[in-house]
Amino acid sequence: MFDLYLRRHDRINNWDFVDRSAPAVIGMYLLDKPKDILYTLARSSNMWERRTSIVCTHAFIKKGEIDHTFQIAELLLNDPEELIQKAVGSWIREAGKQDEPALKRFLNEHGSTMSRVTLRYAIEKFDKETRKFYLSMGK
Repeated sequence: MFDLYLRRHDRINNWDFVDRSAPAVIGMYLLDKPKDILYTLARSSNMWERRTSIVCTHAFIKKGEIDHTFQIAELLLNDPEELIQKAVGSWIREAGKQDEPALKRFLNEHGSTMSRVTLRYAIEKFDKETRKFYLSMGK
């Protein structure tokens, strides 16, 4: 399935297709394998491949592995597509549920330069005062 998914990624043309399949097909397959393909996808000109690179890390997050989520998020921080910005914010928020200090370190470093969309998605589960603090950093 992994090979077929990547070979026919040109047929994926909707955020819902990515979000429903990437964690299971790509993420689960890569749990015990090198993750180089994710960094290639993150640099793709195809927005659905870029979204796949971050969304599939949900499989890693569920296993307590968050490093790749933050590394790929860093590559995608300046992505012009709102659907990528939303995915980055959502998945760093999910990684933050495993390790809130890691999320806060990421936000402290990048919060002032990331898109408002990404920032809002990333902080939506924080308490009001913490959200206010991070929103004061945003663009």
